[in-house]
Amino acid sequence: MRTSGILMHISSLPSPYGIGALGQAAYDFADFLSAAGQKIWQILPVAPTSYGDSPYQSFSTFAGNPYFIDLDLLAEDGLLEKADYADLNWGEDPQRVDYARIYSLRFPVLKKAFRAFLDGKGEMDKAYLAFLEKNRSWLEDYALYMALKFRQNGAPWTLWEEPLRRREPEALQAARRELREEIGFWQFLQYAFFAQWERLKAYVNQLGIRLLGDAPIYVALDSADVWANPELFLLDEDLAPAVVAGCPPDYFAKTGQLWGNPIYDWEAHRKTGYRWWVDRVAHGAAIFDLLRIDHFRGFESFWSIPAGDETAENGRWEKGPGMELFNRIREELGEVSIIAEDLGMITEPVRALLKETGFPGMKVLQFAFTPGYESDYMPHRQVRGCVCYTGTHDNDTLWGWISSLEGEDLQVLMDYSRSRSREECLWNVIAMAWGSVADTAIATMQDFLGLGSEARMNTPSVPDGNWCWRMVPGQLTDSLSERIAALTKIYWR
Repeated sequence: MRTSGILMHISSLPSPYGIGALGQAAYDFADFLSAAGQKIWQILPVAPTSYGDSPYQSFSTFAGNPYFIDLDLLAEDGLLEKADYADLNWGEDPQRVDYARIYSLRFPVLKKAFRAFLDGKGEMDKAYLAFLEKNRSWLEDYALYMALKFRQNGAPWTLWEEPLRRREPEALQAARRELREEIGFWQFLQYAFFAQWERLKAYVNQLGIRLLGDAPIYVALDSADVWANPELFLLDEDLAPAVVAGCPPDYFAKTGQLWGNPIYDWEAHRKTGYRWWVDRVAHGAAIFDLLRIDHFRGFESFWSIPAGDETAENGRWEKGPGMELFNRIREELGEVSIIAEDLGMITEPVRALLKETGFPGMKVLQFAFTPGYESDYMPHRQVRGCVCYTGTHDNDTLWGWISSLEGEDLQVLMDYSRSRSREECLWNVIAMAWGSVADTAIATMQDFLGLGSEARMNTPSVPDGNWCWRMVPGQLTDSLSERIAALTKIYWR
């Protein structure tokens, strides 16, 4: 079935409280998608962001981001008063998230909601107790980890005192007794997040729209995942990474990309029947309708860089788990709707793995047009079963990219898209995605709004200023939804 959708992260929704959340603006965006004839809402990872504010570097791969808990909905539930949050200065620029300000203001407000929850004896509510039991496998470690982290002024677990760092049972028991209320706070935040999430998802699905979520292949070193499961990662005797993840040097990065994430001990995972990965995919399949797995090529082989190196140049390729992992996932979960992010250095073994899984891969139009080269990403080279993107969160916006092209690079795009100007190129490129043979076509909200590089979500290898773009009220107009709906109808999506 031909379908299409829009990539728009939760943080980018308009809000008077500094960052997008799971409240009215999310429901309004779902209504916009419906009016525009779209069937997919793609978002970035919804896990709690850590240092650098990237949703791809999280304190937990299972938890939800407390920043996305809608304060107005908490007020409707009787857990906050409007005066608790409405008059705070959540940021000076409505088009940018000020993460430092959000960090300092959000948690005190959420603690007021938690105290109201306790005063109402909400911790004894059957739904709350059922939530704790259902998510026990990850929630207990996560809540303890966050309570310890805040008690130690945000220090990573690698710098905690030895008994806690190594999770000695007596130290963990003492911490649970001492931090009982703080642990309860972090559990409550997850309960609030997922309660709001489930309501929103039900509304979105009722409109005939599917939520497409994102699962990063790697997790952050400073995370509950690594702290609670060190045996599943390639760490040395001091629990420091022996090797770290990244990408080799290429045309876009001369010294490669040094991500710094710890690398999985795939042999240890194999001995457990890939339990952690099965649970992770099951969790993603439960909260999303479709799941995009980032850096899919790492399951065939991954770039392993010696810990301590300052660039990715000295890494080497190591074999990943391959089809054995996905066979195990299928055995336990059945068919899960997965999209493979197969961008980057793709070899024949990676293509063979993708074909064997049956997962659709990605084609990005911003990578398609090189003078004198017939790329597989060009619309006439695409195949059924793939997902065609105008660009991803790691690309410039479509208008920013078009504006940057000069000379033959620009001419190739204008000739192919039959455009007479840069301005015409914008919607003509979107039309190419929608008109391609790909089963699914997706464009970012910034592309439909025609925004420039100032609205770019992320610039890889640049540590600051990313993940900040926000839409402002009034940008979702009837005329825009009608134009998107007309385009969608023309190309039978």
